[in-house]
Amino acid sequence: MMKNLSLALAAEFLKIKNSKVIWVSLVAFAIAPLMGGVFMVILSDPELAAQSSALNLKAQAMSIQVSWDSYFMVLSQAMGIGGIMVFGFVASWIFGREYSDGTAKDLLSLPVSRTQILNAKFIVYAFLCILLAISNLIIGFVVGWILDLHGYNILILIKNLEIYMVTTFLTILIGTPIAFFAMAGKGYLAPLGFVALTLVFAQIIAATGYGTYFPWAVPGIFSNSGGAGMKDILNVNSYLVLIATSIIGYLLTITWWNYADQHK
Repeated sequence: MMKNLSLALAAEFLKIKNSKVIWVSLVAFAIAPLMGGVFMVILSDPELAAQSSALNLKAQAMSIQVSWDSYFMVLSQAMGIGGIMVFGFVASWIFGREYSDGTAKDLLSLPVSRTQILNAKFIVYAFLCILLAISNLIIGFVVGWILDLHGYNILILIKNLEIYMVTTFLTILIGTPIAFFAMAGKGYLAPLGFVALTLVFAQIIAATGYGTYFPWAVPGIFSNSGGAGMKDILNVNSYLVLIATSIIGYLLTITWWNYADQHK
């Protein structure tokens, strides 16, 4: 069984090696720490800040200052909100490309169980998402040091790394339903449409005060997207709903791949 999984993983990593998607994702996601740096530059200049009234109001509402603590918070928020979109793109590509490239039937003919093939894809999905998260964190440190942000100490680092890593973990977990829509929709369109809808509904439902029970809003809330301390409104049920949604997405994907009529 492990040998079959290893073979399936090797095949997936070979596809990544020969694709430009991962580089496109890295560049697209890198916009977040760079824009966070621009945010800090504008706030550090009173004249620029005065010209950007909307930015000033946003910064005041979120208690953002020109500091490492605030910059880390921006990175976590980018993960909790933008990560759903970027990770969704990654999942759509990993699980939908077989239909777009016309290689789905080739996979079914391999001497590897269908479940193992999908398990390999889920492992690669998690690996790429973690790679993107680490890449953004490294870029964030570089930008922060270039801007010479103040307030850096080990306690702030540990606190913000915890928020960033947990937000990353939650964002990865909520991506499993995208795999199902990629498989059932036989390509990229359905999963990307699903990602767009979840982002819209996450914002609307969070604004109504029920975001704690909408799984796609939980990572954003945990990242304190509404301001410092917002993650404290989450409760055990918030995490249980997210985990249940992740498990259901995984099981739906496995079930569909094993039992659906693969006529195309």
